[in-house]
Amino acid sequence: METDLSRIQLFSGIKDEDIPSMLHCLGAKERFYKKGETVFSPGVPTAHLGLVKSGLILIEHIDVWGGNSILGNAGPGAIFGEAYACLPNEPLMIHATAAKDSRILLLDAAKICQTCPSSCPFHVKLIRNLLSICASKNLQLSRKILHTGPKSIRGKLKSYFSDCIQASGSYTFDIPYNRQQLADYLNTDRSALSGELSKMQKEGLIRYHKNHFVVDREI
Repeated sequence: METDLSRIQLFSGIKDEDIPSMLHCLGAKERFYKKGETVFSPGVPTAHLGLVKSGLILIEHIDVWGGNSILGNAGPGAIFGEAYACLPNEPLMIHATAAKDSRILLLDAAKICQTCPSSCPFHVKLIRNLLSICASKNLQLSRKILHTGPKSIRGKLKSYFSDCIQASGSYTFDIPYNRQQLADYLNTDRSALSGELSKMQKEGLIRYHKNHFVVDREI
C-alpha cells in the first residue's frame, strides 16, 4: 500500500492540490525496485534524494573487506540519501537497497533548495521540512551511537529496546530488522546476538517471534 503524499513530513503544510505541480517542478521520477535491488551505490555521487512511496529501504555501510554496518532504514513516507543529494559531487559512503519490493520517488535536491522561475510558494516550506528531517536523522545516528556504546550484547539490546519502547509507547513492538540486520546495526556477531536473545527469553526478560518483541518492564 502506497503512502499518502499529503501526509508525509517532507510535504507538510503544502496543499493537496499543489502536490502534483510541485512534483513536476521538482523533476520527480518514480522508480520500482524489487527486493534486493540497489537504489544508491557507494562511491557514486547522486543529485537525487529518495522518497519511499511503498516498501522499505535499508541503509548500510560496507567496508572494503566486506564488513557490514546497518545505519538505518526508510519506510513509507521517509526520505533517504538527502545529505549526499545536497552535496552532488560527494561520492556516497552508503549502500541503499530495497529490503522488500519498493516504489520510490527520486527528487532533484537542487530544485528543492533553489526557487524556480515561477516562484512556487511551496519551496520555503520544502526547505524548512527538509532541514527538520535532516536534524531528525542526526538524532537517529546519535541513538545508534548510544546503542552500540555498551560493551556487552545485552547492554546494546537493552539500549535498543528502550528506544523502541519509547518510540512505540508500548513494551510490545515490532522492529524493522531480521537477526542479521539487527546484529549489523548493533555492530555485533549474529550468533552471539541470537544466543543472548535466547538467554534473555529463558530468563523471562523478553518474548519474541521473528521481529515481534514483548519486553518485561523490569528488564
